[in-house]
Amino acid sequence: MGDAVPVAVGRNGLGWGVGLHPATALDDPKKQEGDGRAPAGVFRLSSAFGYAPATEAAGIKLPYMEATPSLRCIDDVQSAFYNRIVDRDLIRPDWKSAEEMRRPDDQYRLGIVVDHNTNPAIPGSGSCIFIHIWKGSDVGTAGCTAMSQENMERLLSWLDPSANPVLIQLPEGTYRKLRTAWNLP
Repeated sequence: MGDAVPVAVGRNGLGWGVGLHPATALDDPKKQEGDGRAPAGVFRLSSAFGYAPATEAAGIKLPYMEATPSLRCIDDVQSAFYNRIVDRDLIRPDWKSAEEMRRPDDQYRLGIVVDHNTNPAIPGSGSCIFIHIWKGSDVGTAGCTAMSQENMERLLSWLDPSANPVLIQLPEGTYRKLRTAWNLP
């Protein structure tokens, strides 16, 4: 889409995620719930979310959901809703832990859902992975990928669901090794 943009990833680096390709290095860490690692691999970008009502998000082409006060992403491995975004007012909660999608800060003002560990969700393999607005360029995330609000706005205006957008997130050496086999750009 243009020049490279700086991002922040998990405060503990990367761990192999559950995405479009199987993990290739069995000795590398695997993404697990609560490990502070962002998932490594290739992942579909399925939808967007934010604090604005859908009527004000017309420039976003991905399916969009407003992050209302009752919207949650479930990170409780015992829940039937594990790794799903749900409206707690519309279902019977069975979880003890969940991520608020309308946070008191601006990190989720705009975001993209990263389809890590989604089909089916494997309890304990990591949940609620997003691309969102960062706290700062030098602050790692709990497991997401984050960038400036300006770059997030530009990315969201560019992403087109008809092009089947993906996040490719790999250490540079691993990317070079897998580039041909995985048909990466």
